[in-house]
Amino acid sequence: MHTHYKRSTRYIYISLFLLFFVFSLLQVGIIDPVIFDAFGRVQHILGIMVPPTLNEPIDVFGAAVESLQIAVMGTLWGIIFSIVLAMLAAKNLAPHISISYAVKGFAAFVRAVPALIWALLFIIAVGLGPTPGILALAVNSIGMLVKVYAEAIEEIDMGIIDGLKATGASKVQIIMQGIIPSIMSIFISWSVFRFDINIRYSAVLGVVGAGGIGWELVRASRVMAYDQVLGVTLVIFAMVLSAELLTRYLQKRADTANLRAAQ
Repeated sequence: MHTHYKRSTRYIYISLFLLFFVFSLLQVGIIDPVIFDAFGRVQHILGIMVPPTLNEPIDVFGAAVESLQIAVMGTLWGIIFSIVLAMLAAKNLAPHISISYAVKGFAAFVRAVPALIWALLFIIAVGLGPTPGILALAVNSIGMLVKVYAEAIEEIDMGIIDGLKATGASKVQIIMQGIIPSIMSIFISWSVFRFDINIRYSAVLGVVGAGGIGWELVRASRVMAYDQVLGVTLVIFAMVLSAELLTRYLQKRADTANLRAAQ
């Protein structure tokens, strides 16, 4: 009886899923005849794209360096503010539990808003260029890093903190000699991971005018220079791949250092 009930329930779920899938196909028009008619135009555009070019006046490599600078600056500012806010968000260090909830609520709100939306808001506030990109990545990083830093601080051994307090250590000494060393491995891991994310974001933020190589992609697409679009896309791919290899190397070095410290 129980097996029959489970089987019937499974069939109902599958039927509902298939019904929703078919409804979605009809609703969004993915099987619209226009889609099939577009294959010819896509084939034509692909023919124009090859071979990819990076001719003047396009400055792809300068824009790629600017994207890298935006990612580095956004990550660094995000880390700095996240460390300070994480001290207030951690329940075992917060002056009052309400402050912990307030900071965590702020981080959750910041985290819920995509980096692209933050970039659009900062463009309105400070104008076009790399500055809104840096601010967007910094704020978006804070939303994520405050959460993981605070959770790491809440899990540290409070005996270390109590021991430092017993010796008359100041708050700065407690943070530098007790808290930071205790969360260093987690701190490095998540900071490197966030830098990897910001590298990817920095290539996209330029699409809305927040500086970087994304703007060159938009410029080339507006003048229908599809060979340059493919060239810029390949540079973005190389940039993201290089960043991933770099972050893997840094992560490996950090793990090795942590293992040696633990021995």
